[in-house]
Amino acid sequence: MSTVIEQAVEARLVASAPSMETVPATLRYDRQDPFAVQMAFPAPATLEGVDVAWAFARELLATGVDRPAGVGDVRVRPFGYDRTVVEFHAPEGVAMVHIRTSEVRRFLERAQHLVPSGLEHRFLELDQRLDELLRGTC
Repeated sequence: MSTVIEQAVEARLVASAPSMETVPATLRYDRQDPFAVQMAFPAPATLEGVDVAWAFARELLATGVDRPAGVGDVRVRPFGYDRTVVEFHAPEGVAMVHIRTSEVRRFLERAQHLVPSGLEHRFLELDQRLDELLRGTC
């Protein structure tokens, strides 16, 4: 069984102009980092022209599809009937993307099958990580 889930999603970048540009994005969940999810954007979709990935709590994403969540660098909230807004706050500014809520829920269901919520601690492999840290290999 694979320990990583990746799902391509269609993200709509919210800009000051009335139209929204569609950008490719990938949601990623790795059982070896069971509390986190990543949302990655390829270089052409970023201002810097480099791949960008944001890591944040899986719980934040799960909560944000139903009600506003987050007070830090990443905030998630429902928008309309079937959209979820993810806001990324950085010193350079704020980026907001709309994603179909159905795509987010499908991704979260797949992650739930891989690591059920509340059982993430069982997948942390703390002994292995501590050993790597003490050997200087991480």
